[in-house]
This record gives sequence, C-alpha cells and structure tokens, in this order.
Amino acid sequence: MARIARDDRAATLLARAGVHSYMLLPLTARGQILGSLGLSRARNPQPFDEDDLALAGELASRAAVCIDNARSHQTVRNTAETLQRSLLPDHPPHLPGLDVASRYRPAQAAYEVGGDWYDVLPLDGDKTVLVVGDVMGSGIDAAVTMGRLRTGTSDFADLDLDPAEVLHHLDKITSGLEQYIATCVYAVYDPHRAECHISLAGHLPPVLVRNGKHPELLDLPTGTPLGVGGVPFVTTTIPVDAGDRLVLYTDGLVEVRHHPIDERLNTLLRLLDTPDPTLEETCDRLLHKLRLPADPDDVAVLIARMQPFTPDS
Repeated sequence: MARIARDDRAATLLARAGVHSYMLLPLTARGQILGSLGLSRARNPQPFDEDDLALAGELASRAAVCIDNARSHQTVRNTAETLQRSLLPDHPPHLPGLDVASRYRPAQAAYEVGGDWYDVLPLDGDKTVLVVGDVMGSGIDAAVTMGRLRTGTSDFADLDLDPAEVLHHLDKITSGLEQYIATCVYAVYDPHRAECHISLAGHLPPVLVRNGKHPELLDLPTGTPLGVGGVPFVTTTIPVDAGDRLVLYTDGLVEVRHHPIDERLNTLLRLLDTPDPTLEETCDRLLHKLRLPADPDDVAVLIARMQPFTPDS
C-alpha cells in the first residue's frame, strides 16, 4: 500500500483529521505534465472507488486545459507588451523651449495589451511634434498597427506638414488596414511664435494648464477616428506662454465603466490644478489617482511644459 504521508508526523496529523484515502492525478495538456491534483477523503468512511477515479480524472483533464490556456494567453500578452514597449520612443535629449515627461501602462493581466502610443519628434526650426494615439483593439495585431501608424507619423512629421494634413495621410494608412481604426491628437509646438498647432482625430481633447490659471479642456473640433475616411481634419492654433503645460492622454486614463466621462474629466482637471515639482511626479500622480488595478485598457500620458526660449538658447 502506498504511503500518503511523507513522515510519521504528517501521518499523525492526517489520522487526527480522519484522512484515510488519497488520490493523486497528473494535470496533463498537449502531452505535457503541468502539475498534479491531490484529493483526500476524511468524513466519508468509504475508500475511493472507480467512479471517484473517473470523476477526478475528468476534473484533472479540464483543469489542465484551463491552466494551459491561461499559460498560452499570458505568453501572447507578454509578447504583445514587449512589442508595444519596444516601439515606444525615448525622449530626445534636447527639445527647444520644452520640458517633456511621459508614461505608458499596459492593460492588466486579465486583458490583452492594446495599441496606445505617444511620440515626441523634433523638427527643423526648433519645432517639436507631440503625439498621442490609441488603436482600437488589443493584442499583437493592435501593437503592430500602432507601430505602423507611429512610423507613418514620423515620416509625415519630417515633411513639416500642417497637423490636419498629417492626420489626413494617417487616415489613408489606417483605411488600408482591415478592421482597425484609431484616435489621435497631433500637436506642433513652435517656440519662436509661442504657439501650439493642434488637430484631433476622434480623440479626447488635451488639457492646457496656463501658468497661474485653472486647467481647461481645449475646445477643439473633435474630428473622426483614423480609418473612417472622407472627413476633413481641422488645425487649431493655441497661444502659449512659458510655464504653461499641455497634457495629452488616451481614454484609458479617464474612461471607466461605472463613472460618467464628464466626472472623470473633471477629476483630471482637479488633479492638474495642483502643481508638482516635476512633470514626472505629475505623470505618476495622475496614474496613481485615476488608474484602477483592474482597468481593462492601456494608458499613455504625455505632458509638455513650455520653457523660456530665445533663438540663441
């Protein structure tokens, strides 16, 4: 008879608990043993029989399939997250008249990584492009689509086009991608003119925090998401001063199931009304206050603060 206790002390404890029968079954999926299922009997005086073995075998088989599926899902998620992070940029070392901070947070483990992205692109003439976008969907395909849009954004930005023109070209790219659409905010900061030129493609409006004033959601033409096609985009010029902050973000920061979007946007404005010593701390505080542990969506945040600028600086 096989022993069910590893030593005399364990045998004594099992006897006190009334355990008299034990069953051990392997958890096998795709020809691989993932673990084991142990069952013991105490209150029922009858030993395990063949019917018990058959039922336990079915439970072990189903459990093994579930574990294997979870492992496969986690592998895909890790691959998508690695791809997503590899496509996100590092900030250029010097941006004329700008201090910039950003954050990306993937969806939580129960969900797949999405296609949120941000970018900071220096242009000729001391200009800087600030971009935040969100590919609707999740998984590796969404991350790949994000990478294609980010590459397209960089290419068109180098042509120094008007923001609305850049979104028009990105709209064409997205229209050629089956079953994918994306939202985007594209802004160009010109330190010589102290202006931001901004265009939206179905994206939530940026927040402008003017130096010494309360934060405000910019009243901009919303536009349609990239990939819808046929609808022109509009560029709006916003004057800015040294010390002003422009906050770009994806909907994962403010959209949750049980709270109205207006309420969450007001919370965002209230949080931005309290200045932090650095933009990095502001990013962390927004994520800490607005991000919930089980949020099913990615988040990208990009904050730019205008600095004093002279052509020789």
